[in-house]
Amino acid sequence: MSTAVSRQQPPWHAPSGVVSRLTVYNSLTRTKNKFVPQDPRGKEVTWYCCGPTVYDAGHLGHARNYISTDILRRIMRDYFGYDVLFVMNITDVDDKIIVRARQEHFLEEFKQKHSCISDPVVLDTALSAFHAYASKNLPRLEKGVHPGSYEKESAKAYASILEGGTVTGQGTPGDNEAKLKMHIETLSSASKAINTAMENPSSISDDEFYGQTGDILQQYLDSLYGTSVGHEEYGIFTKLTQHWERQFNEDLRSLNCLPPDIVTRVSEYIPENVAFVERIVSKGFAYQTPDGSVYFDIKAFEAAGNNYARLEPWNRNDKELLADGEGSLTKKSGVEKRSDADFALWKSSKPGEPSWPSPWGLGRPGWHIECSAMCSKVLGSQIDIHSGGIDLAFPHHDNELAQSEAYWTENGSNCTAKTPQNHQWVNYFLHMGHLSISGSKMSKSLKNFTTIRSALEKQWTARGLRIVFLLGGWKERIEVTSDVASAAKSWEAHVNNFFTNVSALVTEQDGVSESGVLVPQPFQEEEHQLWKQLKEAKDKLDDALCDSFNTPAAMGTISSLISEANAYITTGQKQKPPLGLAAVKGIARWITRILEIFGLDTSSSGPDGGDRIGWGSGLPIGSRQEGTSSLTTREVTIRYLQPFSTFRDRMRKLAASHPGLQIASEILQICDITREDLRNVDVYFEDQFPSHRSLVRFAPKDGAKKFPDSQATALRFVRPFSVFRDKMRQLAIKNTKSSPVAQQVLSECDKVRDIDLTDLGIYLDDREAGQPALIKFVPKEQLIADREERLAGAAEAARKKEAAKLDRERVEREKAEKGRLSHLEMFRTSEYKEWDEEGIPIKDASGEEITKSRGKKLRKDWERQKRLHEDWLKRESGGE
Repeated sequence: MSTAVSRQQPPWHAPSGVVSRLTVYNSLTRTKNKFVPQDPRGKEVTWYCCGPTVYDAGHLGHARNYISTDILRRIMRDYFGYDVLFVMNITDVDDKIIVRARQEHFLEEFKQKHSCISDPVVLDTALSAFHAYASKNLPRLEKGVHPGSYEKESAKAYASILEGGTVTGQGTPGDNEAKLKMHIETLSSASKAINTAMENPSSISDDEFYGQTGDILQQYLDSLYGTSVGHEEYGIFTKLTQHWERQFNEDLRSLNCLPPDIVTRVSEYIPENVAFVERIVSKGFAYQTPDGSVYFDIKAFEAAGNNYARLEPWNRNDKELLADGEGSLTKKSGVEKRSDADFALWKSSKPGEPSWPSPWGLGRPGWHIECSAMCSKVLGSQIDIHSGGIDLAFPHHDNELAQSEAYWTENGSNCTAKTPQNHQWVNYFLHMGHLSISGSKMSKSLKNFTTIRSALEKQWTARGLRIVFLLGGWKERIEVTSDVASAAKSWEAHVNNFFTNVSALVTEQDGVSESGVLVPQPFQEEEHQLWKQLKEAKDKLDDALCDSFNTPAAMGTISSLISEANAYITTGQKQKPPLGLAAVKGIARWITRILEIFGLDTSSSGPDGGDRIGWGSGLPIGSRQEGTSSLTTREVTIRYLQPFSTFRDRMRKLAASHPGLQIASEILQICDITREDLRNVDVYFEDQFPSHRSLVRFAPKDGAKKFPDSQATALRFVRPFSVFRDKMRQLAIKNTKSSPVAQQVLSECDKVRDIDLTDLGIYLDDREAGQPALIKFVPKEQLIADREERLAGAAEAARKKEAAKLDRERVEREKAEKGRLSHLEMFRTSEYKEWDEEGIPIKDASGEEITKSRGKKLRKDWERQKRLHEDWLKRESGGE
């Protein structure tokens, strides 16, 4: 529990220099401050980012941090034009690393010695590990609980926790409850494996056994042998850290995050860490303890007029946070610290831990000092921006600030509060918000995380994740929900459809121009307004980004502008001549540039300022995107001509099977004209009789061997294909009422659009009568998904229609069955004693006369039944 006291943040000193348009939310003031770089020219910006502690896989919480940081970095560099020097550390010396590396080392060693679970040592050790884990982590369980009865006993002992309660019985569940559930699940998995191995060893494989008991075994083995590791056996630890650092770098690339300009590893800066601590000690702000450790002296630091806990002074007495900051291997008692809040700058060596020489004996750097020493070495006495996850604010970042200011201040502990130096090491501290699941932040220690790799393989794309964080804001907490995912997908689809439509319209217009026809370029009031809306959107987006990187507002501006452009396109295509595309192209190119700045284009390394529209390569060949340039022109031609030729063959065969019909004659005429038109793209269809199939002959005039541009090559053949299909559709639509052949033609047109062209990543968007289909290049996977969604929708509609039909039939049957009873007989039951000549009751069973009001109701029921019975009689007699 926190025992935090209310404290105010100390004053922050605004840097002097070139004031920019940008304001940033600064954790040092908890408000927005004007951004002023140290650089006298206002151009260069120094930025230090807390990197990962490399002992396990990166998860979505890390992705949240590093993607959001990357977004801000890109905006600083590519939108505001700053020359950013970005430094990131890799923590490869840390308590968590030491523990995990030893555990994995001893488990692997044990598995090599005892590879088969039939070895009695395996089961004996697993049982000991099981009891040790239970005793340490689940104290409510009876000591020595048997694995076979574990499920029942744990369910009983922790029923309140498992049912959503808390440890104290008050408040809502949090990390403590999540940790207990993790331990319960860990032992559950292990108990099942152990019990199975005890009762029927042949029913579980060695790999399965170790997979389910690994967590408890490695902790137990480390407790037995951990201290046997020599202080210079660095290989045990670097094997772990190098593996996870490589994977971290791969994750960054897969998330489209820019690599750091400079990477600092703790293991490569040990001398700098020692020198940094020595200077702080020499100034009287740190002291050595008898065990050879060195601690920061918070009281001396503050007595000299400095401020401790600049970021979160209200948390400075939170014992849980302080203990977590010191690490799991720090002695909990017996350490002669001057104050409980003092933190380790140098940790003395204990058996089983890597260590390096220092003036205080063998040891290693404390977690907090590492960043201060490395950052100061690379960037000097003051930096513009320091960033990291919000969970690092206290104590890690507050300790960084204190020890760095102690290092760089001119005077030592002899400086009194009346003459404070107050060196400001960081000017702007940026903290990325949490990503949480079911109310709990993602945590490796809680095992409630999804790895980055798993997320990208199963659920998310790098672009989709980035959109979530852009929509959610960089410093706000984001809860992973279906609504959040849906909003991101909707935004992406909105933008993607816009790019697809604009690219198709531009391609269509370029095709007209290439044919030698001048495209009308009218500048009407609608286009004037659209240019105005683009200008307003640019101003709004600039205001948003200047307002502490307000990406949610920026994303909303982009979405609204797209809606305006879509409305213009819809209106413009109906007018004759159509409205011009200049403003639409201007909008698409501007949005492309902004999305590149946001890092949403994984194919681009930065805004190129060119005329490109859209994100991604836009390659139409689907799975053959890579290596496309190695295909020959003949191979590409066949890919696009095959469905064309097959479709044309089907049309000719259809026409030949209906000789004498006017529509058949016209189909054949269009086929012949199209055959001649294809000569312009070096293709000849040689018609065969009587099969009505064609041989496709390709004779390029330019002797090309390769095709450098897939879309350009595709368009040579897709354009005439699309024109041919358009003519078929128009002919069929005109003859739908007079000829059964027309419906077959329309069906074939839909088939070639929805099936044949899908594998090529091409979609023909049928527009209103008189307008040719719009040729769109869309990823194959998206087309397939859209088609499946349409089919599923159609199937559901058919199901509902059939269900409605069956329901109507059931109602009719019930109605008919009800009409079988004569109205003259319907009331002749024991409920009544006397009736009139029409069979309507006049006395009830007791002989009481039917009241007037009840008689009226009975009369209405009788008349209704009379109609039903008369209808039934008609149906039975065959009448209408």
